Amino acid sequence: MSQYFDNDDKVKTFQREIKFEILGQQLTFITDNGVFSKKHIDEGTKLLLQALVPLRLSNDILDLGCGYGVIGITIAYFNKDCRVVLADVNKRAVELTKLNVNNHHLHARCTCLISNIYENIDSEFDNIIINPPIRAGKDVTYSMYLGAYEHLKKNGCLFIVIRKAQGAPSAFKYLESLFKSVCVIAKGKGYWIIKALKI
Repeated sequence: MSQYFDNDDKVKTFQREIKFEILGQQLTFITDNGVFSKKHIDEGTKLLLQALVPLRLSNDILDLGCGYGVIGITIAYFNKDCRVVLADVNKRAVELTKLNVNNHHLHARCTCLISNIYENIDSEFDNIIINPPIRAGKDVTYSMYLGAYEHLKKNGCLFIVIRKAQGAPSAFKYLESLFKSVCVIAKGKGYWIIKALKI
């Protein structure tokens, strides 16, 4: 059975529209079969955005493993002075992201690309945001964290959302081995939002 981080052209397409409300604004996203959380915005992403949108992140931002673009698009929608790169290994997800970026009129500040982790990413960023693909395994998710350290500018921040039951405490310890400053900035429904600062 295909996973959302696979590229499986045999998965039949069935696009649908879902809505997401945050800070009194309603955003609409097109999803499809073969992508993560195709029927609704997952609880981890909701908690992550509730924590991040009020921070008014600026400058260069990477949404790694973007799926159909909810995190990067929402951040760009609320922060007019940021530029967002949205990257995913799943080709269908990236095509949906392009569609959703255009539907929200954010194409001037959002770049969408196919990338296996950081394979096609050369830039450095002020903030990197990851809702890690836990089912892909620790080798993949920890590679995303390590690569984040390498792709962050000085004083840049990594933000991740992860369930406590799916390894949040061990991920926190791993991040402490990479970053000088690591903290939990929000908790809810079994999820931790972790911030790691590159000093």
